[in-house]
Amino acid sequence: MTERLPGWVWTGAVTLACIAGMVNVVGYLGFEHQAVSHLTGTTSLLGAALVEGDWRSVRHLWALLIAFSFGAMLSGLIIQDSTLRLGRRYGVALALEAVLLAAAVPLFIAQQLNGALLAAMACGLQNAMVTTYSGAIVRTTHLSGMFTDLGIGLGHLIRGMPLPMRRLTLSGLIISGFLAGGILGAWLFRQIGYHALLIPAALTGITGLGYTVYRHWRITHPGPPGQ
Repeated sequence: MTERLPGWVWTGAVTLACIAGMVNVVGYLGFEHQAVSHLTGTTSLLGAALVEGDWRSVRHLWALLIAFSFGAMLSGLIIQDSTLRLGRRYGVALALEAVLLAAAVPLFIAQQLNGALLAAMACGLQNAMVTTYSGAIVRTTHLSGMFTDLGIGLGHLIRGMPLPMRRLTLSGLIISGFLAGGILGAWLFRQIGYHALLIPAALTGITGLGYTVYRHWRITHPGPPGQ
C-alpha cells in the first residue's frame, strides 16, 4: 500500500469503527448479551449449543449468522464492488444502515430477537461496504485483522524490515475508534438504554450524507488520480 490514503478513507473508517463499537456493546449489554458486529464468538456458541441440544439458542444464533450475511448481501447488491473507491453508492448503504439501527430500537425495548437481527444486519452491511483499499484489508466491525496487522508490523520492526506505516496507522485508528465507540455506547446504554442505538443511527446517516456531499464535490472538482 504505497499510495497516500485519501482523507475520506481515514475519516470514514474510523467513524464507522466507532459506530460498530457502539452497536456491538449495546447488543452485548442487552437482554440476550449477544455481540452483533462479528460472528466468530457467535459461531463458537452455536457449536456449543448444538452439542448441548439447546435448540432455542441454536435457532437464535443461526438467525444472527444469517442476518449478518444478509446485510453483507445487501451491500453487494447496492455497491457491486469489493474495492473501496470514491464514486460508489456508499451513501445509499449508510442510509439503509441508519434505518436498520433505528428500527431495531423498539424491538430491543420489547425484548424481541428481531432487534438483534436488525442490528446484526446493519453490521453485516457496514462490514461488507468497507472491504479493501489499495490492497489493504479494511474492516470496521471487528478487530482481529487490525491486531494481526499490528503484530506483523511489530515482527517486521524487530527484524529490521520496512514497515507499511500507513496501513499500521489505519489499523491503530480503527482499533481506537472501535474502543471509543464501545466506551461511549456502554455509557449511553446506562443512561438511556436501547435508545443509545439512535446515536450510531444518526451518525451513520450523517456520515452517508457527508459522503454524498463530498462525492459530489470531488466530481465537480476532480483532483489527482486515486484521491
